[in-house]
Amino acid sequence: MNRKLVVFVPSDALDAVRDALFAAGAGRIGDYERCSWYAEGTGTFFGGEGASPVLGEAGREEHVQELRLETVYPVGREAEVVRALRESHPYEEPAFDLYLLADPPA
Repeated sequence: MNRKLVVFVPSDALDAVRDALFAAGAGRIGDYERCSWYAEGTGTFFGGEGASPVLGEAGREEHVQELRLETVYPVGREAEVVRALRESHPYEEPAFDLYLLADPPA
């Protein structure tokens, strides 16, 4: 069974995050490897007391250009994929979602 990871990354970190995810077992679909999709958007955040944002400043609302990166991974590799994401992502608290994918009918 596969899952989908969706994560928001600054454009200059895209390749490093993708490489780490692929090395952890993500991005395989059938006979294809390093499969992903990304699109540009605007992320917002307000860094509270004690925050040390990579982009912008704590104590004010920030609007930053980011890429929404999506890839799939086998559920058995979830711990490795999430670990690779956290270790390769430049943000203190990367925003990401994990989706369970239904198997298509035979």
